[in-house]
Amino acid sequence: MKPVSTGNVLLAIAVASLACPVAAQEWPTAPITVISPVQAGSAGDTSLRLVMARLSENLRQPVIVENLPGAAGMIGYDRLARAKPDGYTIGGISDSTLTYVPLVQGRKGFNALDALDPVTLLSTSTWVLVSHPSLPVRTVKELVAFSKANPGRLDYASAGIGGSHHVVMEAFKAASGSNLVHVPYRGAAAALAEVEAGQVPVMFSALSVALGRIQAKRLNALAVATPARTPLLPEVPTLQEAGLPGFTFSTWTGVLVPKGTPPAIVERLNAELARALKDPGVAGKLAALGATPQPGTPKVLAELIESTTNRMRKVIVEAKIKAE
Repeated sequence: MKPVSTGNVLLAIAVASLACPVAAQEWPTAPITVISPVQAGSAGDTSLRLVMARLSENLRQPVIVENLPGAAGMIGYDRLARAKPDGYTIGGISDSTLTYVPLVQGRKGFNALDALDPVTLLSTSTWVLVSHPSLPVRTVKELVAFSKANPGRLDYASAGIGGSHHVVMEAFKAASGSNLVHVPYRGAAAALAEVEAGQVPVMFSALSVALGRIQAKRLNALAVATPARTPLLPEVPTLQEAGLPGFTFSTWTGVLVPKGTPPAIVERLNAELARALKDPGVAGKLAALGATPQPGTPKVLAELIESTTNRMRKVIVEAKIKAE
């Protein structure tokens, strides 16, 4: 066998070490796929598409959102985790999938950051407690009183066991002492449609998908879960004003990439997403949906994943929430 030249070996190593930075500088040279592990048209998906449309224009490359709902977002999460870490598959994933859904599903020792690298927090969304007009309550106080006077008879809808809609209502029940029975559906759209039809009288919903129904008086807004009132519904009190001190809840969406994606690509993607979020047109459309742009560093997103996990673990344990 012909001996390999030491010089050739060193040259090969040098070329390999340069390949990653060069590829990162050229990125992107092909379409980018964005995994959205929720139903098309849901609150998080709508906000994600607004931002990704601007990202596509800025990068001058197609940015294609692919919906992969199922298992409370874990199907999309697993697909992203298995993708090639080259910057051409990224994910826009909600807090529930990254933090407390795995706890509900019994994934012991789960840590989203074992398989994914954070890029940036994208946006936070306002949540609102809604009821069907046929329910004889118009305030949170009246809802709690009615539920106690009719134990086991007042249902609430959710998008599925262990998701945001379920967990926030269980937190509300614990804080208010109300008596409400969980009725899970396959997705937020189906759950809200049932509340609108009067089949189930109450639920928490992202404001973006409930706002039109509230304005058309097909649903009543009892309170918002933000620290301050939202300008979209200035007459609706916060849950804190309604008698639950310290009770706030919002969901958020973060952008992440498969573990091992070149740092230069993560840095470029972070900068481009910040640029898209600061665009007045994008920010205005997000605000109209009850969402707030939240660009930040990868570290900020990593810390948020950890803090949200710790906060919601307490709710899940106390409410004994488990996947069926």
